[in-house]
Amino acid sequence: MRYYLVAGEASGDLHASNLMKELKTQDPTADFRFFGGDLMQAVGGTLVKHYREMAFMGVIPVLLHARTIINNMQLCREDIRAFRPDLVILIDYPGFNLKIAEFVKTRLQIPVYYYISPKIWAWKKYRIKAFRRYVDRMFCILPFEVDFYNSLNYSVDYVGNPSVDSMAAYCESKHLSPETVMSGNSKPVLAVLAGSRKAEIAQNLPLMLEVAACFPHYSTIIAGAPGLTPEDYKKYSAHYPDATIVFDQTYNILDHAEAALVTSGTATLETALFRVPQVVCYHVAGGWLVNFVFKRFFHVPYISLVNLIAGREVVKELFGAKFAKNEVFNELRNIVADDAYRGKMLAGYDEIIAKLGKPGASRRTAELIIKYMEK
Repeated sequence: MRYYLVAGEASGDLHASNLMKELKTQDPTADFRFFGGDLMQAVGGTLVKHYREMAFMGVIPVLLHARTIINNMQLCREDIRAFRPDLVILIDYPGFNLKIAEFVKTRLQIPVYYYISPKIWAWKKYRIKAFRRYVDRMFCILPFEVDFYNSLNYSVDYVGNPSVDSMAAYCESKHLSPETVMSGNSKPVLAVLAGSRKAEIAQNLPLMLEVAACFPHYSTIIAGAPGLTPEDYKKYSAHYPDATIVFDQTYNILDHAEAALVTSGTATLETALFRVPQVVCYHVAGGWLVNFVFKRFFHVPYISLVNLIAGREVVKELFGAKFAKNEVFNELRNIVADDAYRGKMLAGYDEIIAKLGKPGASRRTAELIIKYMEK
């Protein structure tokens, strides 16, 4: 079959590439054409547009690059029309992908499948109308999303979580890994995961390092994010000579860590999968106003995937006015010094791991796509 995939950022490139590998296993005749990245290109097929030319986040960047976004949209539509795929697979990236779904479904009458749900359960619930009209099947990676969509009369498939797959792959290959900076550490490791974008590093890392410096009996290891450089971190870590920046070894860092300071996002879930007690902290301008708005106007009670999956508070979330040195310090002290507090968090992690299920998200998604197409 002929597949057209659209991924607009680095995480989408990763998940789409793994799905493509499984589709090739299920369908040896698979022919891929896509908007995506290097990982998808390595699997095979034709890369039409790299996500680096698409990933504009925030109101101002989107406005500044409006013409580029419109041109990318037009290119994608016309390229799909010319390629005439058997199906289109969209990966997250809703602002762009839902417009593509509408075009494909209404103008070309081609099946549209969506892998990895946008977070409409947190905000923009109105987007469910677009999914009902333009998306034939949704493949979700968070277990609570099934109940959410069912409550809106939209049937979805839970396929498992890619982070579970990634951790399983890491554990299988661990014995082949070379020695790392963590291996020779005489001190216990405090992992610092400050985000994946320059703005997040600028907003979160200084306070995280300030707190970490209050625990000199720990070795502070900063996990460098893909796409960033050591210079992006050193401007904030220069005053903390005991902090080490390590790239491309996030799982290795977590595997050796006894505690972690983590910004909200997939990193909180990965930290839980490694059973590392963590403080979830995230800078948001606005102080208590942000906390008030979140409590009153968001559809969910938590910001971290850990608590959302558990359905209760397993880890402390310090954002808005709560992202303060004394708050982060007190919570980190609790998880490193209070065995009962630490044990309760680890028990919560075990519940989450059980809910997520076994590895195989990409394989199950590929199997379902083939099944639905055969029907």
